[in-house]
Amino acid sequence: MKQKVTAVFDIGRTNKKFFLFDKDFKELYREYIRFDEIVDEDGYPCDDLPALEAWAKDVFNRMSQAPEYDIEALNFSCYGATLVHIDEQGKVLAPLYNYMKPLEEEISDSFYKKYGPEDEISRITGSLKLGMLNTGMHLYWLKHTKPEIYNKTKYSLHLPQYLSYLFTGVPVSECTSIGCHTMLWDYEKKQYHDWVYQEGIYEKLPPIAATQKAIPVTYNGKIILMGVGIHDSSSALLPYVRSVKEPFLLVSTGTWSISINPFNTGMLTLEDIKNDCLFNMRIDGSPVKVSRLFLGNEYKLHVKALSKHFNIPDDFHKTVKFEQVIYSEISSDFEYIFKRISISDKNMAVETKIPYKKIEYAYHHLMLELVLLQVESIKAAAGNDNVQELYVDGGFSDNDIYLKLLSHYLRDIKIMTADSSMGSALGAAIVISESKLNSNFLKKNYVLKKHVPFVLK
Repeated sequence: MKQKVTAVFDIGRTNKKFFLFDKDFKELYREYIRFDEIVDEDGYPCDDLPALEAWAKDVFNRMSQAPEYDIEALNFSCYGATLVHIDEQGKVLAPLYNYMKPLEEEISDSFYKKYGPEDEISRITGSLKLGMLNTGMHLYWLKHTKPEIYNKTKYSLHLPQYLSYLFTGVPVSECTSIGCHTMLWDYEKKQYHDWVYQEGIYEKLPPIAATQKAIPVTYNGKIILMGVGIHDSSSALLPYVRSVKEPFLLVSTGTWSISINPFNTGMLTLEDIKNDCLFNMRIDGSPVKVSRLFLGNEYKLHVKALSKHFNIPDDFHKTVKFEQVIYSEISSDFEYIFKRISISDKNMAVETKIPYKKIEYAYHHLMLELVLLQVESIKAAAGNDNVQELYVDGGFSDNDIYLKLLSHYLRDIKIMTADSSMGSALGAAIVISESKLNSNFLKKNYVLKKHVPFVLK
């Protein structure tokens, strides 16, 4: 007898994954793939959308016919800040523009001259000035620099909703994608910001559907409920919000380290904006205070530089464990020795100078500098909220030095790691189900580990 399952495509910048979950959200199957980047018409790297489409269709077609599984539902969790532009016939009109693609200064200047000031736009939309990471600014850029594409565009879909459209043929917008630092949403009025209407961009955005919505689609002769997709950060938060009752903060680590505070109330303050805070959105439309840090990227660049400096393999960092003696020596007369490469930091060294002969010392020093930045980011997200628990998931959840130092500098907070590489996929499966989660859900579905501060000597 076939086992009834929910399927999820979980699309990250690096790994593209497919999961099958049973009725209790236990993982039964997964596969993943990576694609080489291509370039857009300006020569800037971007994801290979045709390759992603072909793989997604092939995987789902194959698994929908697998003899051991009966797929009842399908949903999509994808990285945000990315739009797909389609014409009247549903044809894709442009490459999947990279959210790191530089935005011409004159475009930003013209926008804020018309619709600013910048701080007020940031406060109301929960969006910092982030160039193409603001999909609203992406649309503004497209309208004013590529009118031949903009004018042919019937709809601009955020990536999770485009993948849903690929399978359902129904174009929709969805709140977690709209509300994630896009500069599109007015959190005070709970509608698109006035500039979206004044600029006419609202015409390119299809009707908003509830994140929980599932569309019945006949696929290979069987009706399957297909979700409208969800932004990956909002999706990763969902299992925690549904099963943890006490105030907590989630630090989702990867290329970006995102500190997420789902218990924040009220609008962002000017101080929040200065601290690089912004809003994501929960599935009920309420704001989630977030602080971001390009920590994983910074880490990767420095690890590569350290391996070159000490002439050792790039993966050396995977084996280095925390040593309190080394930490004590470094911290007793601490000075910053690393210049930031991709992060703005007022405390950083003017240039990188490594005074150590042993890689373990240099690596501990690097981690101390990065964790101090992480602590500031966590405190910015927490604000005045009395956060009792902090969960860490993603890439740094198995970094011994990161966790030891984080526990040391946040001694009054209970810190736990959640070993789950499927967090955002799990959220996407949960959101289109009618299941309730109990307080044991994280313990049953994640490998939770508590971290205590080391004893001071």
